[in-house]
Amino acid sequence: MSGQITISIWLFFVLLVITAWAVLDRILIPSTRWFLRRRINRVIDEISTRLDIQIKPFQLTKRQVLIDRLVYDPKVIEAVRVEAQKKNCPREVIQAEVVAYAKEIVPSFNAYLYFRIGYWLAKKVARLLYRVRIGLVENQQFENIDPDSTVVFVMNHRSNMDYILVAFLAAEKAALSYAVGEWARIWPLQTLIRAMGAYFVRRKSGNPLYRRVLERYIAMATKEGVCQAVFPEGGLSRDGRLRKPKLGILDYMLRNYNSADDRDIVFIPVGINYDRTLEDRSLIRELDPQAERQSKWFAIKTTLRFFWRSIILMAMSRWQRFGYACVNFGPQISIQQYARKNNLDFHQMSREMRFQEIEKLAEELMAAIKNVVPILPVALVADIMNGSDGQGLSAFEVEARVNDVMEELQAAGAPVYVSTRSRVQTILNALNMLKLRRLVVESDGIYRVSPGEGDVLAYYANSIAHWRQPQL
Repeated sequence: MSGQITISIWLFFVLLVITAWAVLDRILIPSTRWFLRRRINRVIDEISTRLDIQIKPFQLTKRQVLIDRLVYDPKVIEAVRVEAQKKNCPREVIQAEVVAYAKEIVPSFNAYLYFRIGYWLAKKVARLLYRVRIGLVENQQFENIDPDSTVVFVMNHRSNMDYILVAFLAAEKAALSYAVGEWARIWPLQTLIRAMGAYFVRRKSGNPLYRRVLERYIAMATKEGVCQAVFPEGGLSRDGRLRKPKLGILDYMLRNYNSADDRDIVFIPVGINYDRTLEDRSLIRELDPQAERQSKWFAIKTTLRFFWRSIILMAMSRWQRFGYACVNFGPQISIQQYARKNNLDFHQMSREMRFQEIEKLAEELMAAIKNVVPILPVALVADIMNGSDGQGLSAFEVEARVNDVMEELQAAGAPVYVSTRSRVQTILNALNMLKLRRLVVESDGIYRVSPGEGDVLAYYANSIAHWRQPQL
């Protein structure tokens, strides 16, 4: 019994790998899961005491359970049957497509990652780049929201920074679930985004089966009370103006909504604005059909060059933030009250009638967003410079005209955000920002619009065009 057994070296390594896997599977992985689950539960217990809008059980459900629930939703099953008949192929083939769509859409919310890592990172990035401010917020309105209702933040879309900025500022109120475009479906970014509770959307997909799966997920999340953030415009503004609202996601939320039985849906308008939008030139470029389309490699090089220059400026203590980033929260709009007021029953309407009513609702939401979009110093100075018709203005003239416009806007009830410590200095700082970016040039104390930069100035002036030019 004390003899030796000789085995091949390759067999020894196979046995070693199997042993290591067994130790991982039976001891280390369960212990790690238990440890992480304990940390996550501790975070959930802690934040539940301070959130105005609580995390819903739906968000804490295992992702695979949600995927199965979505795949076997009766309306999805019916869509599979119809598609299989249409294509004359086995249902299993169409079902496999649905499973792929569900895995693509359904998030895997991780409270620890959201509140411990995501919140910290968003806070650091936002404050590194901007002077972050909340202009208007009625804390009482969050406290008065029925805890059983579904809260949906509807906001204008100025920059991809919107995701970071609003998630950071709203983290004390709620955990937001975003709809994110296909641009973010790259590893490892997509894993992080899913863990933050966001779901992916193919914005231009005309596939009816995909749209049905997406619709049912949004309907499920809304029905279960998940707090969401929605951009009604459906994409970034290219010219700085607010775009016409898209009706898709709103329709998915309300298509089967019964105000008598379902929980209330509360929309909270959110207005966002920046003294500098990082993507401004690339967004404006997309408006020119003759402009040469840049490759992804060009975008990567430009981004890396921007970060490298910023790092050098930081090392030389010459780094300056990009001015203000401001968010305003407007008064809530309850769908139950809206439906009763207008005698609406969305789930009983025909498709045509429902879309007409949802379009009216979308216009009302966009009007509410317009009313709370912050009016920032750079937008005011850009408006003055862009309207100077090529005439040079001194710093004193710019300041005087901005003050006149501010008084006019404030009298109209516009949400003007300019530092009250030194209005003059704030205006001059905004003018200097435009000078540093070479959007305006200064000669002998006279400022003029730089040749070829009128479009960029117009982009910032357009963010307040609905107050300056209401007829547009």
